[in-house]
Amino acid sequence: MYFYGSLKFGGAGASVLLISLKGKHLKYVLQILCQATKNEANYEALIHGLWIATSLGIKQLLVYGDLAVAINQVNKDYDCIKENMDSYCTEIRKLEKQFQGLEFCHFLQDFNVVPDVVAKPGSDRTKVPPRVFVEELSSPSIKQPREIILC
Repeated sequence: MYFYGSLKFGGAGASVLLISLKGKHLKYVLQILCQATKNEANYEALIHGLWIATSLGIKQLLVYGDLAVAINQVNKDYDCIKENMDSYCTEIRKLEKQFQGLEFCHFLQDFNVVPDVVAKPGSDRTKVPPRVFVEELSSPSIKQPREIILC
């Protein structure tokens, strides 16, 4: 599985590309309608990709992402400093339990051509290519940490 988050002037978007052992492709675009950073768009792509994989009954999965921060946080090489990143990592930990084998790998953005092309309709709000699944996300997949106001 490849995942990619995109942030453009038109908004945020994400894509997921699942490739079966037989070479079949499942392309998925996530149009993020709420405010999101590039990191959040990447985490949304990762979470939605894992949801799709579990719904398809996939038990072993190699996951590739080009955002080193997300991959290193998920692999526990980096700490999740911001609360919402910690919430995303917590959601991924819950999803990890659905798999018998799950590995997260970083690769250079230069090699991320297919997910990037699929993610652009998500962030640019342009026409989605044929045979690509689309979902609109109006709020984050995680529960936002509550802001504490001191009086």
